[in-house]
Formats: sequence, structure tokens, C-alpha cells
Amino acid sequence: MTRRSALFVVFAAALTLGSCAAKSSQVPEGTADADQFLFTRGQAELKERNWLRAREYFRQIVDNYPQSPYRPDSKLAVGDTYIGESSTESLLLAVNEFREFLTFYPTNTRADYAQYRLAFAYSKQMLAPGRDQTATRDVVKELQVFVDRYPNSPMTAEARTLMREAKDRLSEASYLVGRYYYRARYYAGAIDRFREVLAADPEYTRRDTVYFHLAESLRLADNKVENRAEALTYYERLLKEFEVSEHLEEARKRVAELKTQ
Repeated sequence: MTRRSALFVVFAAALTLGSCAAKSSQVPEGTADADQFLFTRGQAELKERNWLRAREYFRQIVDNYPQSPYRPDSKLAVGDTYIGESSTESLLLAVNEFREFLTFYPTNTRADYAQYRLAFAYSKQMLAPGRDQTATRDVVKELQVFVDRYPNSPMTAEARTLMREAKDRLSEASYLVGRYYYRARYYAGAIDRFREVLAADPEYTRRDTVYFHLAESLRLADNKVENRAEALTYYERLLKEFEVSEHLEEARKRVAELKTQ
């Protein structure tokens, strides 16, 4: 099933659930400030992590009170309830809610929150490094938009932490390909892949492992002097940049060997 088809199925299900839910979240007759009543009830349910019940109240505001001052926050809260459910379908719906918010309220004071939560919804869909990394690339893309548009946001630290996690996931996926080549003794392919990792993500958290296996690949590829010299630089970078690494002892041994040669 394509992503578009999946979204259609999810939205159809959401509409069905929404029509049923609306019946149980009606405002009592004679209630003053109905939108405020709904918003307060929605917040209470959200605090208790009653995702569906909370969404019932917030959706009432979004759908029936277009001029309400609570509508933008309710739109965001609907997205939060979908993230709270954390199913494949609900995360797709969360992405849609935050995208719509940014379309309808691009200058709202909480646009930074919408952009961050959009990226966060994608992050909940990230797969292991050995699997498809489409969602991970979406996280990096949306967080870069966040950093560019909202450099002074109070969520910047959280965004940068999540960015590092996503980039590490992408780098790990690429590194695993290089490691496969290395173990298969296809050193030329391993060298190219390890160099790509370092060029694309010089701050990769596990670059000590990349340094080591790149150096090993260069050392083992052939007996060229220039390859041994380049290998030496990566062993030394590992020793210089990392006080703790499983490869330190072996790297020191290689440095001593290469320097005697």
C-alpha cells in the first residue's frame, strides 16, 4: 500500500471515529462560553492521557468554532493526542494535523511548536538502521526547517538533540553497509562508504568506529605508501578525539606499527 493510500484509509477511519465521538462530547445546554468549556475539558482529558476523549473535545472546537481564540491551540492538541496514541495510523494523522496548522496559522506564536511536533511525529516512525530510513530523513528535513525558521525557540535544545539522534541513525545505516563490505574484504567499497559517512556527518557520535574501520580498510586494501599514510591519520584522529573507545588499544598498536614502517 502506498503512503497516499494509507493516509486515505487512516483519514476515513478518523472521520468515522470522529462522528461517533462528537455525540459523546456535546456541550451541556445553556453552557456559557462553550468553546472555553470544551477546551478546559479537553485539557483535563489530555493531562490524564485519555487521548480519544481529549480529541473529542478539541475536535469540537476545531470543527464548530472557527472564530474561537482556542481553535489554534485545539488544533495542536488534536495532533498531540495522535502522537500520544503512537500507532502507525495515528502518527500519520498527527503529521497531517501539524502540517495543516502551519498552513492555516503560519505566523501563530506556536508555529515553532507545530514544526517541532511535526518532526517529532516522524521520529516516532523511525526504523532500525538496517531498515528503510525514509522517516528518519523526514525528521532531519523538518528539524532543519525548524532550526532555520525558529532559531530563538525555547525548544531549540530539544530539536538539536532529536536532530543528532536522527542523523546518527542515518550515519549508522550507511556505516553498516561499509562494515558489510569490510567484512567481505571489498575494501575499495568500504573505503568509499566510510568516507561518505564522515563527509555527510562529521559529528557522528560513533565516528571512532568509522575512523578505525576506514583506517583498517586503507591499511589492508593494498601496499601503497599513500594508503598507509592516510590510514595513520585516521588512527591518530581516533586517539586524539576519543578518550573512551573500544578501538583505542588496537589503534595505538597500528600507529606504532605504521610509524616503524
